[in-house]
Amino acid sequence: MILIVASEKDIASLNIKEQILKHYQFKKTSEIFQQNYLYSVVLNDIEITLATINQESVNAQNLPEEFPSAQLIVFISRHSSQSGIPTLSVHTPGNFAEAGLGGLPKNLSISPATAMRDALRALLHYKEEFALDYEVSYEVTHHGPSLNVPTMFVELGSSEKQWSNSKAAQAVAHSTIYAIDNFSKPASSAVLGIGGTHYNQRFTCMALVGEAIFGHMIPKHAVCNIDSEMLSQCIAKTFEKVSYAVLDWKGIKSEDKLKLLSVLQDVRVSFKKV
Repeated sequence: MILIVASEKDIASLNIKEQILKHYQFKKTSEIFQQNYLYSVVLNDIEITLATINQESVNAQNLPEEFPSAQLIVFISRHSSQSGIPTLSVHTPGNFAEAGLGGLPKNLSISPATAMRDALRALLHYKEEFALDYEVSYEVTHHGPSLNVPTMFVELGSSEKQWSNSKAAQAVAHSTIYAIDNFSKPASSAVLGIGGTHYNQRFTCMALVGEAIFGHMIPKHAVCNIDSEMLSQCIAKTFEKVSYAVLDWKGIKSEDKLKLLSVLQDVRVSFKKV
């Protein structure tokens, strides 16, 4: 079973949920979770459940215990930024250091690299089809929850104006279902991305043109927290096998480079500089 999760505390999430129910043949079930009915559908032999939670998605740390058969969890969510730039994005949750916004300290979710790549490509497709003036991007791994299940956020941002945009929400809805529909066909390998900003356009472009499929992505500001244990966790908690690391070399602080190369050697991870 694949689980889609919406949040009652999230305008964009409810907007995307509405578009999913409008365009796909989900049926309301008799089951109730957190005072909300569950919806379900079978698409191409894939059982999908749509649940709505009463808390912020970043705090849904116990969700796998409530849905133990979930093979993939997809949060449909708002994205917020001070810039307010309209953005369609995808990322895996998890924390490289303290848990400032949900999840567990130094604990990552499992990254479904192929599903994220598929969602990213679909977001670009629907941005163009719907003539949306939005950026399409990977985001780096950040915030909670930290789940031992393949987990990703597909997001609509970056301000209330976009959260209420039904056409943009429809793009996220279709992209979510597209990624789910292809989840049974994962790539044989993925890469770990290190360096750059929160929205790594270099990694985004590489994925869109087929150069690499990214699992976890570590931003410049978090590289200082990466030791052998955390790097090993990035690799172990990627759904696909991690073949190597891609280093956004100019996007890594000079003072962090030697330590990072040493850690990569300790964990025996090969790398490519881009």
